[in-house]
Amino acid sequence: MATFFRTATTLASSSVCRACLRTQPIRPASQRISSIQQRASGPSISVRWHSVPSGSKAYTFEQMKQYTDSPSPSRIIIDVREPSEYAQGHLPHAINIPIKSQPDALFLPADEFEDRFGFSKPSADEEVVFYCKSGVRSSAAAQLATQVGYKDVAEYRGSWLDWTRKGGQEVRPGEGGSGKGGSSGGS
Repeated sequence: MATFFRTATTLASSSVCRACLRTQPIRPASQRISSIQQRASGPSISVRWHSVPSGSKAYTFEQMKQYTDSPSPSRIIIDVREPSEYAQGHLPHAINIPIKSQPDALFLPADEFEDRFGFSKPSADEEVVFYCKSGVRSSAAAQLATQVGYKDVAEYRGSWLDWTRKGGQEVRPGEGGSGKGGSSGGS
């Protein structure tokens, strides 16, 4: 029994391929990364690929800037980040419906939604525009909105990182431009 634990400890502390129990040389991450960089040729282009087409419209920074400068009562900008992220800053006139902690939000009846969040549920005839930190959660929210029956669904795929990088106005709860409601009233 003691031999087993000694062997297990030795295996855990060495560079051993656990599938075949042979010792494998492990190159430091810096060497692996530099070899990948050496193989890459041409200019580096940052592109976000979405694994599932959401079927929603995609808005750019310029379009979102125009929408926040001239808000429309038929367009609701929804920040799907968590309340703590929203409190650190958000787009003007955005409401907060956190997709991670409240994934059922858009599926709730209107009265239960208002009890949980403290503001009216966006109606299905309004355009809903989702954004998050980098575009992943907003895509998920757009897909959920489509499932619920929203017809006019859009995403700001650049999301918060793009907004701040390009100098968009940042609003904090309690400041002007926060639109309807502001944060999650639920758990």
